[in-house]
Amino acid sequence: MQKIRLANLIMVAGMLSVFVTVSMAFAISDAYKGNIYQVGTIKPVDSKLVVKKGNQAPDFSLPSVSGDKVTLSQFRGKKNVALSFVPAAWTPICSDQWPGYNIIKDTFDQNDTILLGITVDNIPTLFAWINQMGKLWFPVLSDFWPHGAVAKKYGVLRSNGVSERALFVIDKKGAIRYIDVHDINKRPPLEDLVGALEKLGK
Repeated sequence: MQKIRLANLIMVAGMLSVFVTVSMAFAISDAYKGNIYQVGTIKPVDSKLVVKKGNQAPDFSLPSVSGDKVTLSQFRGKKNVALSFVPAAWTPICSDQWPGYNIIKDTFDQNDTILLGITVDNIPTLFAWINQMGKLWFPVLSDFWPHGAVAKKYGVLRSNGVSERALFVIDKKGAIRYIDVHDINKRPPLEDLVGALEKLGK
């Protein structure tokens, strides 16, 4: 058991080193040059959670960039679900965070988990941002209208109308198993999410 855990930690460390390279690549990429809005340092958290671990995750349906409508309950009994709320398209940390999940796609697959990316931006904005960012393996959903309604259901809608940088892991029964409402100025560590996914089968 300890050998498996050690192997997983080594794998995550390797992925993180690649992630740093990916982040640096985005920072110097011509595709992003001049297109990322610098928000500066802002209040780390500006909302109050209305859910907690063990609660049933509030259901929702949102449009995706691909044109499909995605409903949380469609995965009930079939897949675990990770929700990644990010504040806004075309901002520095968000533009690094989501490409990082491409690096750990195997971890999501091994733990039978689908990832759903959610922002309060509208579909055209998300379409342009995702195309500029490069291919993502997971659906990107728009919580634009009614504005931030899903973020509000979870208690992660900030007073300025964007969502927190927040992660929720939901099991196949629809119960919330992990919550990380992260400092909006920092990227959530990949290894914390990996650890939460690995606990789903326990």
